[in-house]
Amino acid sequence: MNALDEFDPTLSRRFIRRADEPARLRLASANDADPPAARQARDAAACGEIERFYKALDLVRPDTHPRTAQLLEASKRKMGQKLIEEASEVAFEGLRNRARGVIRESADLIYHLVVLWHECGVTPEEVWETMRERADAQGIAEKAPKQPKA
Repeated sequence: MNALDEFDPTLSRRFIRRADEPARLRLASANDADPPAARQARDAAACGEIERFYKALDLVRPDTHPRTAQLLEASKRKMGQKLIEEASEVAFEGLRNRARGVIRESADLIYHLVVLWHECGVTPEEVWETMRERADAQGIAEKAPKQPKA
């Protein structure tokens, strides 16, 4: 049994059966029609927003941002659990073809990811550099292929 089965067994069987049909799972987005220059400007702004949030984490106080302060006081294990929870919620919304839900849950996922980066001492710039290296090597920033075991 997988996490989706626990959430909705009928939905799970239907979408797993269609997993080889990616076009059926594609989410429509207004961003699909953006010209490349507009998309690049928006992407730069998004990266700036992540970096702004990352820096703001140093200023969080329990009286002004109690939920974030509580998360920052928690263990890495709790941060990881929240990250996994949010990632599954993004996936569920995507399987349901709910673009607005994917957007909302993605914001939560990025929030928890940046909190974990902060806790681990990883900066957004380090992540962007790794993505640029991958893009330079492979044309896009996809995950590097696994090396065959000897």
